[in-house]
Amino acid sequence: MTEISREFQVLAKPAGALCNLECLYCYYLEKGSVYKKENNSGPAVNELTRKGPAVNELTRKGPACINSESNPQQLPIKMNDRVLEMYIVRHISASAESLISFSWHGGEPTMAGIDFFRKVVELQKKHVPAGRKIVNGIQTNGTLFNDEWFRFLASEKFVVGLSIDGPEELHDLYRRNKSHDPTFHRVMKTLQSLKNYDITFEILCVVHSGNAGNPLGVYRFFRDMGARFMTFLPLVVQESEDRNSIRKCSVIPEDFGDFMISIFDEWVEKDIGKIKVQLFEEAARTAFNQDHTLCIFKETCGGVPVVEHNGDFYSCDHFVDSDHLVGNIMETGLDVLLDSEMQKDFGRAKLNTLPQYCMDCEVRSMCNGECPKNRFVKTPDGEPGLNYLCKGYRKFFNHCRPFVNAVAAAWQYQRRSESIAPVSNQAITGKVSRNSPCGCGSGKKYKRCCL
Repeated sequence: MTEISREFQVLAKPAGALCNLECLYCYYLEKGSVYKKENNSGPAVNELTRKGPAVNELTRKGPACINSESNPQQLPIKMNDRVLEMYIVRHISASAESLISFSWHGGEPTMAGIDFFRKVVELQKKHVPAGRKIVNGIQTNGTLFNDEWFRFLASEKFVVGLSIDGPEELHDLYRRNKSHDPTFHRVMKTLQSLKNYDITFEILCVVHSGNAGNPLGVYRFFRDMGARFMTFLPLVVQESEDRNSIRKCSVIPEDFGDFMISIFDEWVEKDIGKIKVQLFEEAARTAFNQDHTLCIFKETCGGVPVVEHNGDFYSCDHFVDSDHLVGNIMETGLDVLLDSEMQKDFGRAKLNTLPQYCMDCEVRSMCNGECPKNRFVKTPDGEPGLNYLCKGYRKFFNHCRPFVNAVAAAWQYQRRSESIAPVSNQAITGKVSRNSPCGCGSGKKYKRCCL
């Protein structure tokens, strides 16, 4: 097994950009144009793929682009069995940890059909080495599930990311189907079934101009319906004609900051130890001197690439274009693609292009300039490359800094106190002990809480 130089999370796209909905703010639907002229000529390759290692039997069975097998949903494209097996083999080989994570995204990944995911599990069990474990996550709009799906997801212990933008009137503003009909009630039915089948789920809420003014209504709605894991994703959509302008559905930076501050204050008062909010978790990691897990807050990026339905490997979910096509997993190992100079250059550019204004920022360690896709405004002194969301993130991170500093002080005290745990039980320098009380204040051991 070849170990890669850093952690990674591949967003695998089994049905490409295909989706049964037409959310008005979706950025990935347009990526389908990359494959409109796809035919049986085989997967796209660039110079890197032609220099990769010798291919094995899986690469010698014909074209990879079009699924020639019968497809109950009559999809024009879908990851076929040959590409799927090669991807699973490459992914396992590139993974250095005992727990191997797969992330299935879209478009809408469930459009690939339940039989596709049965094949996923079958091939994973076939190829996983002894002593290692695989976990699958799937990000979905939740509108195509039925009882057969729920039984499968429960039996195979899938973790489901469910997209909901808040109560009905807020969710249905932008999340509609191809006929522009609302989707809220269908999604809520899925949510109830996930709970009934005891399937672990996380809420993904897009924060846009329509729901940003009602933070507590959104948060309490999720909390009251039993959500224990939440991610709030700020919406930034640039106009195609003028990349310096944004669409009206995008959130105003200061509004996003206020949105997260309101939820944070409610969480601190009532929900610490009960609910995990991704942005709060990332902010708290700085208290423990830990690197961020979320790519947008890492100092450099490149660890969250995309593998499209035909095996094409792109640098990032937001950069699926010809300039960021690194190679194809039918020709080149996933570890080679991840550690290629092209991918490393992409990751290093995040830090190398950070404006001095950001380098001098008091909350840089929490933000690190966020995602490069949003760096299209200028700093107060006119330097290009400032993140559009800067004012919002800076406002939020400064608001939560006293809490994070208190957590850091408490953790340092715990590390020094023999009454908490013997020195021999302390974790490696720079990491909180697994058996120490969690620094978030829940009263649980760290290994049972924020770890």
